[in-house]
Amino acid sequence: MKGYHVAIIGATGAVGQELLRVLERRNFPVANLRPIGSLRSAGKSIRFRGEPIRVQELGSESFDKIDIAFFSAGGEISRKYVPLACQADAIAIDNSSVFRMEPHVPLVIPEINAEDVRGHRGLIANPNCTTAIALMALYPLHRVFGACRIFAASYQAVSGSGTRAIEELKRQTTSAVQEGESRPGSSASAEASILRSKTAKDETADKPTPAAVYPHPIAFNLLPHVDSFLESGYTREEMKMQNEGRKIMHLPEFCASVTCVRVPIYRAHSVAVNAEFEQPVSIERAREVLAKAPGIELVDEPQSNRYPMPLNVTGKDNCQVGRVRVDCALENGLSFWVSGDQLLKGAALNAVQIAELL
Repeated sequence: MKGYHVAIIGATGAVGQELLRVLERRNFPVANLRPIGSLRSAGKSIRFRGEPIRVQELGSESFDKIDIAFFSAGGEISRKYVPLACQADAIAIDNSSVFRMEPHVPLVIPEINAEDVRGHRGLIANPNCTTAIALMALYPLHRVFGACRIFAASYQAVSGSGTRAIEELKRQTTSAVQEGESRPGSSASAEASILRSKTAKDETADKPTPAAVYPHPIAFNLLPHVDSFLESGYTREEMKMQNEGRKIMHLPEFCASVTCVRVPIYRAHSVAVNAEFEQPVSIERAREVLAKAPGIELVDEPQSNRYPMPLNVTGKDNCQVGRVRVDCALENGLSFWVSGDQLLKGAALNAVQIAELL
């Protein structure tokens, strides 16, 4: 296999760092690696296959002699620089949402629609992380029973918002716990500490406060708010499950009503799914199908307390599915719970798997 000249745009970010590890772990044939970052990151050193490599600043000449460019630096960077990469004859694999729904851009999960890669024109889009994790379980069931619609709730880790969100959760958690410990015998629990901090912030709203990643404290809290709100009341993140699901599964009538929730864990997303199918469902057949599906493991022994959890999928390539049962509220319905590492199958791993198809 030939060696490829590879660029990673956003090499120092959370997904960029995972891309480096996945490329190395899967022995992707990299002849030359070009880590690229912002002005702030330029000059830093990253390690690949035991060797230090200096990060270059992103610019119009960054894609000269590059074969494959992985983009993981956000939508605005992708919008500006993906066309430049394509003009330089690099194949761009983009992790942002900017181009996903463009008709001529393949949106690919290799276990589902690998053949769509053949139609690329120099750009292939990586799906939304929550969508990818949910479809890893839904699609094998769709092939047997024919998916009509789903109702779902996601539980999304803060690392989906980047390294600043991870630091914010660490800082808030540490601060709340320390304040609670400083008041033994009082009602100053960590949760109460967070509430007091919020109240104090509200009372001093006219004073400058440090920028925060989320609009409310995330430590000891849940935020039913991922991405911006639309006029419909859904968020952009919530609509991605339906819109991207239709494109990936080649299922234009697929419907998904989703509530996305940010939760105070560092890594790995989970989704509770209630799915309705065209054909009558069998729990035995469903488990058989999921047990054989690529890229996902069936972990479904609730009587022994075995089911998917973020802790068990963190750092793992495969997603896990469990709590599989006949849905008592839907005709031909199945309910299940799926967890996956959103930095891997939801981003870096899926991108490298796309590159392997090339």
